[in-house]
Amino acid sequence: MFSCDNSPYANAMRLFLLTALTMVAFAANSVLNKLGVSRGGMDPLDFSMLRVWSGAIVLLALVWMRRTDQKERGSVVGTASLLVYMLGFSLAYTTLDAGVGALILFGVVQITMFAAAVMGGERIRAMRYLGCGVAFAGLAVLLWPAGGAAPDMWGGVLMAAAGVGWGVYTLAGRGSQSPLLRTEQNFRYAALLMIVMFPFVGLPTGPTVGYMAALASGAITSALGYALWYRVLPMLETTTAAVAQLTVPVIALMGGMAFLGEDLTVRFALASLLVLGGIALALCKAR
Repeated sequence: MFSCDNSPYANAMRLFLLTALTMVAFAANSVLNKLGVSRGGMDPLDFSMLRVWSGAIVLLALVWMRRTDQKERGSVVGTASLLVYMLGFSLAYTTLDAGVGALILFGVVQITMFAAAVMGGERIRAMRYLGCGVAFAGLAVLLWPAGGAAPDMWGGVLMAAAGVGWGVYTLAGRGSQSPLLRTEQNFRYAALLMIVMFPFVGLPTGPTVGYMAALASGAITSALGYALWYRVLPMLETTTAAVAQLTVPVIALMGGMAFLGEDLTVRFALASLLVLGGIALALCKAR
């Protein structure tokens, strides 16, 4: 028999709900990026710039309203990894389709976080290895293109870089004492660094739908989602956080069906069962 947590039920349920809400925010970023860049025709660099700046402004306003006495500084690692993730994510989708891009992204995130857990001496149970393998097999069933067509090499490199960036950003936030302040600092520094790109890209341009998608992605699903993620992270083991993120592609495809007119397929249903079943195995432990 298996039990999924030894903590009180209410705390476990609260942690589960906060983690699930964060995963939904991450998935929404994929849908919004696809809507803005692929469907809305917005330049990926413009999308990234508007996303970072809108997120920084919202976070700065939240910090000001709270008027907290806590001190927290963004880190060079956190800021750099955030930029690598955002830029690589948007640029890669100019040549990759959504499925292949998501598979590369979250595959690299898994490798990055599990490698960090092993190097950090975290004890990883066999059940977690098994669960992660089952969940990743579900992603392969869901996302790998029929016929085995090779993805674009440059797009694959960009998305792999985004995966490393997100994995490092996640790891960098684990020791944060004030998640909101740390996220605001990282976004502020990233926004200031993106000024360097301004002479090359100019003011963001594009159709209204692209602007709206970028603003929503920056102000809501990135700024607030990442602040929540930094709050949840200290309560999760590194490998648990890594496995939980395997739900994001499945949620993103559900969002695509709901908002972008994508179809529900038997392959999607089967892969969803594998991913969710694998996560259940990874989060549970034998008595």
